Amino acid sequence: MSPQVLRRIYLDYAASAPIRQEALDAERAYESSGYAGANPNSLHTAGREAARALDGARRDLARLLGGRFRPSDVVFTSGGTENNNLALVGMAQGARAKDRRRVRVLVSAIEHDSVLDVVPHMRALGFEVGLLAPSREGVVEASTLGAALGDGGDVAVVSVMAANNETGAIQPLADLARLSHKAGAMFYTDAAQGFAKVPLDVSGCDAVGIVGHKIGAPVGTGALVVRGNVSLRPQTFGGGQERGIRPGTQDVRGALALAAAARACSVGMEREREEVRKRTDGLYDRICAPGTGIVPTMGNMAEADRLPGMVSVMVPGLDSESLVLQMDNLGFEVSAASACASGSLDASHVLTAMGISRNDALGSLRISFDERVGQEELDAFADALMGVVTSLR
Repeated sequence: MSPQVLRRIYLDYAASAPIRQEALDAERAYESSGYAGANPNSLHTAGREAARALDGARRDLARLLGGRFRPSDVVFTSGGTENNNLALVGMAQGARAKDRRRVRVLVSAIEHDSVLDVVPHMRALGFEVGLLAPSREGVVEASTLGAALGDGGDVAVVSVMAANNETGAIQPLADLARLSHKAGAMFYTDAAQGFAKVPLDVSGCDAVGIVGHKIGAPVGTGALVVRGNVSLRPQTFGGGQERGIRPGTQDVRGALALAAAARACSVGMEREREEVRKRTDGLYDRICAPGTGIVPTMGNMAEADRLPGMVSVMVPGLDSESLVLQMDNLGFEVSAASACASGSLDASHVLTAMGISRNDALGSLRISFDERVGQEELDAFADALMGVVTSLR
């Protein structure tokens, strides 16, 4: 019989973070407003008020993202999967329409499934797709991209995520974007795991994907922030909303909640980020100490540039499913690498791309949190994990 759990500790924020009070307040304010339910494309008073609220959310997101993006660049979407499909296919088609030589697309081998699973579709559309291998630390290096670009005359789009959703490894966006542009290619980054968590240099990016439920906004909210001079072919068709890039009546409530969560993350970001980083380093040090049988997925932790609040480890010889279920029985909710790949019996594509053996990768765990998880909770988790590993061995 499983032990009775008096309190559950959620440590899977990278999959989906608990909704923030600020986002709930924004939703409630919308519901009590005079424009609740109004179509922001209508000309009447309620419609114009809804449109103004929507534009306010655009301004906030553009300001918080930085990189000289404008409010008009913000295209509201349903989240990461739509962002990645729309950006990758739409930008590639737009580039090829302008220059028929642009038939090659480069994506990193550690991208989220919502990028990698688009690859067969892009090949069916006539594009050649190449994968960029990461270093042992999970970073796509500029030299790797440079070699793949060659003279670059045939590359349409390069796509490298801002920070990896399994390891937390932060990618050198500025360098990668600069190389892409030198070759005449556009550069896209999926910032689901980086936006509003760490400062990102997206000044060289042509488009950036933002996901609401990774920062405490409701599931189903997001934005593709794409510069006005980027040629992007829409993938859905309708009323022409969102610059025609993503037609359909906008979810004003969701947009306001997304902006509210992003603003909340920006308040005290520097102070809270450093505190979360300390807790992250402390958790690594404790559970990966000699003799625990637990090792970090990134080979050289001292050199790794990684997200605070993301701990990626492996227990060689054990399997992730057993670890996750045992920890769940004890009241700790974590995931085996990416939650989007749950149920898969194969090793993480991210870890195998980093050169980690399949046997080791099958014992991977991802622990993720933000400033709302305290040191006492992490200490309790560390004790429980080490106990479980010892018992399973």
